[in-house]
Amino acid sequence: MSDLKNDRFLRALLKEPVDMTPVWMMRQAGRYLPEYKATRAKAGDFMTLCKTPELATEVTIQPLDRFPLDAAILFSDILTVPDAMGLGLYFSEGEGPRFERPLRTKADIENLIKPQMDEELGYVMAAVAMIRRELDGRVPLIGFTGSPWTLATYMVEGSSSKEYAKVKGMLYDQPQLMHLLLDKLADTIIEYLNAQIEHGAQAVMIFDTWGGVLTTRDYKEFSLRYMQKIMDGLKRESEGRKVPVIMFSKGGCQWLEAQADTGADALGLDWTLDIGNARERVGDKVALQGNMDPCVLYASPERIREEVATILESYGKGSGHVFNLGHGIHQFVDPEHAKAFIEAVHELSPAYHK
Repeated sequence: MSDLKNDRFLRALLKEPVDMTPVWMMRQAGRYLPEYKATRAKAGDFMTLCKTPELATEVTIQPLDRFPLDAAILFSDILTVPDAMGLGLYFSEGEGPRFERPLRTKADIENLIKPQMDEELGYVMAAVAMIRRELDGRVPLIGFTGSPWTLATYMVEGSSSKEYAKVKGMLYDQPQLMHLLLDKLADTIIEYLNAQIEHGAQAVMIFDTWGGVLTTRDYKEFSLRYMQKIMDGLKRESEGRKVPVIMFSKGGCQWLEAQADTGADALGLDWTLDIGNARERVGDKVALQGNMDPCVLYASPERIREEVATILESYGKGSGHVFNLGHGIHQFVDPEHAKAFIEAVHELSPAYHK
C-alpha cells in the first residue's frame, strides 16, 4: 500500500528485503510510560480506557511519539472476547482480571453469547479504524487476540491462575466439553480478527500465553489445533497487500516445527531459546519475532546494547527477523532504557541487511 511511509515490519514478516531489522515491543503502550498513566487516570479504570476509542487511540500512539518504533499495536485486552461472550469481566486493584460468571458446566458453555463484531465488540473496531486514521501511514497497525486455549483458561478459572486446576481438570475429565468451548472461541476469534483486518489492521498476532503449560500431546490437541483452525479462516489479504499473521506460544519453543506448519507467517519466541537455533529449525518457513528477555531492560544502556548485538548476531544476515522482547515490557522499566534498546536495534542491524 503506497501510503505506508515505513513498511519494514510487514516486509520482514514476509521475509522480504529490509534496510534494517524492524523493532516493536509487546505492551509498548503501557504502565512503564508516565503519559500512559496520565491517560489511564483520566479514564478512571482500565476497561473504560479499552472501551473508549479516543483514549485507546491516544495510548496506542504514545510510544510512537516517544520512540522510533516500526509498528503500532492496537491498545486493547485479550479478554475483550470472553467479556463480549457474557462472562462479566472486571479488574480488581492489584489482582488482575476476574470474571463474574466463570464457566463450570456444559450449560454455561452452551449458553455463551455469540458476540456481534459491530455491537458487543464495536468499540474495538472503532479504535482500530481511528488508530489507522491517526497513524496516517507512519507505521503499520497490528491487531491481536488471545488464543482459544489462553482465553479458555481465564474463562474456566475465573481469573489468572498458577496451577490451572479447574481448566486442566476440565481438559482431562471432560475433554469433549473443553473442545466445545475451544471450538466456539475459535469461531468467534476468526470473526474478530477478520473484522479488525476489515477496519484497518495490517498484521495480526495470536497470543497463546498459556500454551506452554500443556504437555506436548495436549498442546497439539487443545491449543495448536484451534490456532490452526483460526489460520485457515483468516482473511490474509486486504487493501491490495498481504496481512501477515504472527503466532506466539509463550513457553512453546519446543513445538516450533509444528507451529511453522500451520501457515503462520511468523512465530514469536520467548527468551528461553537462542534465535539462531530457532532459525536453523524453522527459518526457511517463517519469519521470527523476538526475543530479548524483558529484564535486560533493567540493565544499563550499554548492557542492553550488548544484548541486542548478541541476538542480531545469532539470527545472522538476511530478512525475516522482527526484533522484540520475549514477552511484554515490565511496568517498572525506565523509558530511557526502552529507547536505548530500540535505537540499538536500528543502529546495529543495517550491517545484517547489506
